[in-house]
Amino acid sequence: MRRVRVCVVGAGVIGFSTAVCVAEALPFCSVTLLADKFSPDTTSDGAAGILFAAKFPDIPLERQKHWFKDSFDHLLDIAQSQHSPEAGVMLSSGWQIFKEVPADKKPFWADSVIGFRFMTEGELKRFPDHKFGQAFTTIKCECSSYLPWLEKRFREAGGNVEQRKVDSLQELGSSYDIIVNCSGLGSKTLVHDNQVYPVRGQVLKVEAPWLQHFIRDGDGKTYIYPGIHSVTVGGTRQEQDWRLQVDDGDTRSILERCSRLEPSLSKARVLSKWVGLRPSRRNPRVERELVKLQGRRVPVVHNYGHGGWGVTLAWGSALDALGLVRQCLDEMRLQAKL
Repeated sequence: MRRVRVCVVGAGVIGFSTAVCVAEALPFCSVTLLADKFSPDTTSDGAAGILFAAKFPDIPLERQKHWFKDSFDHLLDIAQSQHSPEAGVMLSSGWQIFKEVPADKKPFWADSVIGFRFMTEGELKRFPDHKFGQAFTTIKCECSSYLPWLEKRFREAGGNVEQRKVDSLQELGSSYDIIVNCSGLGSKTLVHDNQVYPVRGQVLKVEAPWLQHFIRDGDGKTYIYPGIHSVTVGGTRQEQDWRLQVDDGDTRSILERCSRLEPSLSKARVLSKWVGLRPSRRNPRVERELVKLQGRRVPVVHNYGHGGWGVTLAWGSALDALGLVRQCLDEMRLQAKL
């Protein structure tokens, strides 16, 4: 039997997670990953990469819980293995703090992280502008290490990697039996999806090895995430902003806001500044359709639009995408019998 040719478009954390899931689960498929940019030049590379999530309005909550839990458990296994330093995956404990008590004190992912509890009055004293907080242990995944590690795992599963720009799915119609679209913001042009839009994020990496705990303001705009080699501080959430240049005003604002939460940051040396565009959408698109390409109907599985939650949801939504690829294969077998 001829091997089924599967193409994954996109080399960010969603693309490589999906490619690994398909290549490992379906060895009778020949899986090729195509992308214009690879690590260290993807949006995922600059991601703070700490596992939190926000609710998407139109996706069943049970599905979102599965995405989070599957991703958390997958990364926890890595964090607790010998692969942890090479993969850039570590446990991280700290606080999420709120200026006003949130309507949802216990988020849907609270049972998936480790040791979730409300902060005590004593703990909140150091944050006088904040009235409520959550303490827990989660995972930090540094994509500058994790993406090369996933690529190695993909190649070991027999996957092929090719650097090329894909301007249209039509280019792929004659070469592949199933296409998996993980092109993020690129889906705006690749599949003409006007619902996907950029949310600009600027972060700094600073040298502050004395910081051991993360601090995140509940508004999502100010955060301090200690990592393996440096501390990531941020940030910005600027919708429909396509600028990739570092903004000095944003740099000053980030340092000022983060120093209010952690005064010792005024002593930290800035190592680098980075800007990325989160591929945002009202809801991520994880679904399949048949698309007419070069005169034949080709199954296309979409997995993109996770916004700032790509690292958090990558493995869970990759498993969903794998399920959709399996459905495509089942339908292809039925067609072949007819």
